[in-house]
Amino acid sequence: MGLRTRANLGAWEPNVRRVSLLPNILTLGNAFCGLLALAKAIDALAFSAGNAAVFYDKLEVACWLVFAGMVFDAVDGKVARMTGGASEFGAQLDSFSDALTFGCVPPLLVKVLIEHDGALHGYAGNPRLHFLAAAAFALMAILRLARFNLENEPEEKAHQSFKGLPTPAAAGAVVSMLLFYLAMRRPELQVDEGRPTPLGRLLALVPDIHVDLPAWYLPGLALALPLIGFLMVSRVPYAHVASRLSKRGSFFALVWVVFAAFVLFAAPVPALFVAFNGFVVWGVVRWLFTRKKRVAVPEPDDTFTSSLR
Repeated sequence: MGLRTRANLGAWEPNVRRVSLLPNILTLGNAFCGLLALAKAIDALAFSAGNAAVFYDKLEVACWLVFAGMVFDAVDGKVARMTGGASEFGAQLDSFSDALTFGCVPPLLVKVLIEHDGALHGYAGNPRLHFLAAAAFALMAILRLARFNLENEPEEKAHQSFKGLPTPAAAGAVVSMLLFYLAMRRPELQVDEGRPTPLGRLLALVPDIHVDLPAWYLPGLALALPLIGFLMVSRVPYAHVASRLSKRGSFFALVWVVFAAFVLFAAPVPALFVAFNGFVVWGVVRWLFTRKKRVAVPEPDDTFTSSLR
């Protein structure tokens, strides 16, 4: 048994030595952002001590750390292909990091927020149900990543679309809803250099929105977790946005990226909310429309076909 183990290690060690350093460091940066986001969520509960400002500040940082993890996740694969450092080890490490940052962190942030703010708005809920909703999202993300590892193909054509909602997009949808809630709870923070941001001006038109909206927003967040989790393990096709934007010769893609960067800079919270949740909804709508169109196509008449023969 010992000789067999050493033989296996001998076959495994050369593969480990060939692991490229830079892309895997970027992948670990994704996992580090996830761990730090969890730490910030714990700090939000541990150190707020009745100070709501501290709680919201730390939870907001945790949300932005998830988006920072997305940047690492988007870059590591490109760097691996550019440097010739793509490997099976890197692919597995990427999935583990995604499971942490995009699978576990977002639903736990939702649970932390609901448990803290629910009582403030008359929504007691049920902690067990909140946990089940968070667990459903996390487990579906893990299942989705495991299936992706088995079905993934190296050809470029296989990376133009996804079967099911990608985990980063699912995490982005959830976290952008959290950021939108935090912006509504503390509209006074929507100030840049002493002037209201575009979102701050919008919230000033409805000054009572931070009082009325959370009454139904929090249970809506809890309900969204299993629904988005189901989309991750579904067969609903979703476009691979990064691959399509990075196609050579795509001039209009560059125009769209520049325009999106302007919008993101001007109003990051509503831009992320619309972009990620719009992506989730658009995939479902397009799938339903395509499916309805296929059903509407009439089947060929067997009698007519036989007469042509």
